Amino acid sequence: MAKQLNLLSTGQVITTALHTEMQRSYLEYAMSVIVGRALPDVRDGLKPVHRRILYAMHELGLTPDRPYRKCARVVGDVLGKYHPHGDQSVYDALVRLVQDFSCRYPLLAGHGNFGSVDNDPPAAMRYTETRLASISHEGMLTEIGEETVEFIGNFDNSQQEPTVLPAQLPFLLLNGCAGIAVGMATNIPPHNLGEIVDGLIALIDQPDLTDDKLLELIPGPDFPTGGEIVGDGGIREAYITGKGGIVLRGVATVEEIPGGKGSKRRTAIIVTELPYQVNKAGWIEKVAELVNQGRLQGISDLRDESDREGMRVVIELKRDTNAQEVLQHLYHQTALQTNFGAILLAIVDGQPRQLSLRQLLQEFLNFREQTLNRRYSYELGKAQTRLHTVEGLLKALSNLDEVIEILRRSADGSTAKVSLCSRLDLSEDQADAILAMPLRRLTSLEQENLQREFGQLSEQIALLTKLLSDRKELLKALKKDLRSLKKKYADPRRTKLGASLPEELPKGKNKQNGSTTADEEGENQQPLEPAEEAILEITHRGYLRRIQPGKKSKVENGLLENDFIIQTNLTDTHQELLVLTNGGKLYPVKVGDIPQTTGRSPRGTPLITMLTSTAQGHQEPVVSRFLLPENFNAQQLILLTKQGRIKRLGLEELTNLTRRGITILKLKDDDELLLTQFTKPGEQITLASSGGRLLKFAANDEQLPVMGRTAMGLQAFRLLRNQQMVGCVSATQAEYLLLFTEQGYAKRLPINQIKAANRGDLGTQAMKFDNKTDVLASMVGVNAESEAAIITNKERVLRIPTDSVPILPRDGKGESILQLNRDEKVIAVVEVR
Repeated sequence: MAKQLNLLSTGQVITTALHTEMQRSYLEYAMSVIVGRALPDVRDGLKPVHRRILYAMHELGLTPDRPYRKCARVVGDVLGKYHPHGDQSVYDALVRLVQDFSCRYPLLAGHGNFGSVDNDPPAAMRYTETRLASISHEGMLTEIGEETVEFIGNFDNSQQEPTVLPAQLPFLLLNGCAGIAVGMATNIPPHNLGEIVDGLIALIDQPDLTDDKLLELIPGPDFPTGGEIVGDGGIREAYITGKGGIVLRGVATVEEIPGGKGSKRRTAIIVTELPYQVNKAGWIEKVAELVNQGRLQGISDLRDESDREGMRVVIELKRDTNAQEVLQHLYHQTALQTNFGAILLAIVDGQPRQLSLRQLLQEFLNFREQTLNRRYSYELGKAQTRLHTVEGLLKALSNLDEVIEILRRSADGSTAKVSLCSRLDLSEDQADAILAMPLRRLTSLEQENLQREFGQLSEQIALLTKLLSDRKELLKALKKDLRSLKKKYADPRRTKLGASLPEELPKGKNKQNGSTTADEEGENQQPLEPAEEAILEITHRGYLRRIQPGKKSKVENGLLENDFIIQTNLTDTHQELLVLTNGGKLYPVKVGDIPQTTGRSPRGTPLITMLTSTAQGHQEPVVSRFLLPENFNAQQLILLTKQGRIKRLGLEELTNLTRRGITILKLKDDDELLLTQFTKPGEQITLASSGGRLLKFAANDEQLPVMGRTAMGLQAFRLLRNQQMVGCVSATQAEYLLLFTEQGYAKRLPINQIKAANRGDLGTQAMKFDNKTDVLASMVGVNAESEAAIITNKERVLRIPTDSVPILPRDGKGESILQLNRDEKVIAVVEVR
């Protein structure tokens, strides 16, 4: 039997604390990802993989004036020499450097299929070809051989690679960058070269330049795919703090296009530009999906007419459809308007830092100044060495006879070198140059050339010495280089700035890809116009209707079948409607963003389409919709769950919301929010369970203290097995309690007949059932002359006057009010207002 290895013998195991080892290992891993993979260097704006690709291509001689070479050759060199990772990751990085829809100024030129805005994959690396683009060759690699940057050993110390490329332009801002590291991320938008150079020159001339002046020179990002930036609040926040949301939308126009044979001209929305990094094919598919689901109405046809000349997506509209309303829903429900969440994070001196625009520019200027100093020092050293050599050659030519005599009498080269040094007062380098000089250099023409070279070298040395000793002269040279590059590579801006939406269109909508707008980031935008009065109506089937006072009669009809108005509020366009889902999430909807209801669209707008795409994706039913009262400090909100937990929440918790929404109730996995109710401190509230029991108690600090948003709430009702809560009514809300069972039995009960008890009690039996399978379906508060709508699981709606329901004693059974079909049951009762 083989002898077992003793791996735990003394000297082979190092005892260490687990938390210490985990901390050390995790930090090493995190810094490796942050510095060596995911984040760009603030100096050249490149991640290590991009830097290695460019340097490997420089070494291969793939300059803009040379033929294209296979991408597989480049990837192989990068893998074998500098970047020991997967070939696909290197090729993906190379492809992005070629794509003109990903990079504002592509660093590589490509030949072949490198993908498209429709998210088509690029061809395999064995088919595609590439070489350096002019801007990267001139702006990054021309100075790399002049000792401008440090070199380090590669992964096996067999090659040397640069730690940074000597960039002459801030490519971090020109092309932007996106990366996710450990615990941090960067997302820098691309910019226009001309504007960035203007900003750099202004900072050189005026280091204390104000932020306002700097933002005039660099007013915002310039995305390669164009588009329009809405407002400038997010830009300013991102540029000054290093983080902010920039609202970006595609370019869409409304046009009249010819119809088919014999048909009239039709209205269409033409989309010619999409926001940055939006997949065109995916966006068209999303629009078609929304149309098929009935969430986007008024569209008759959708087609892509894009070609080599540019993008053109045609959205044909149905007759009498409001084009601006459809465009509003496209902005709201799709990625036609998105938010670019800018995070200006980069590696500075080996550490990740979030920087402002000014700091990014200043870091580049510092690096460029250091690079120029190293370059000029290198050139000065070369010029001085050459001048020293030329001086020796000229001295030799002036004493040509003596030099020839020394050479004749010397036995070998070493003897001649010593003689030259001693007799003509030359250095060893000068003597070597004289000994290596061919005979043709003795001609008169060559002597003139040496004299000319001596003069040029003297001038060059004087200039370089001046540049190195006088910082003002150095900065002048820096500005000259920047202006030269601007003249050669600058182009017009593609992204429009300061776009504003039409009056009826909302600002700051969220999109299908989960991105957020400036409003969602908490940006306080000043209203562009004064508030207008509005009547807000909410229907049973979830439609919103915003009507101008005085025009209500024009849209009185037009609701869907079995739909009716359940809530009416007089408000204004600057107020917010708060929408609460059964998952306890609260979302604000600005009243002014709700499309105005007209005779052409009397049914209104689906409430779900006004929420963020994240909220739509969760598919949580809406439980409650309400406007905050003017004096919200005097009221609280009651939240009741199906499993009988209750919470009283202060209304100040519901102010200053972003479109992302907030969670106002923590729920157990198998529980959900049932309903909400406004109440005043000390007011009596009555709860009902499906078993027909009622519990009444005071909403005061003793029975039901006010809690925060993150609290789960207290147990309100002692529920029996298989029972759940079905209603909550405040004492001041109504005169009667209307109780309705699933099988259509009902009765009214005066609310003052319910005796007060304590929270958590079993409650009083207030409804008895003829059938043991029957349960209480709903309890609502009603008044004597109100109307109630009974809703069944077959989507049948029956409206009855509440006074047609008899008033019966607390221990009595209800009367049959509704004749139900087979398998039909009552699921809800709503007071019609």
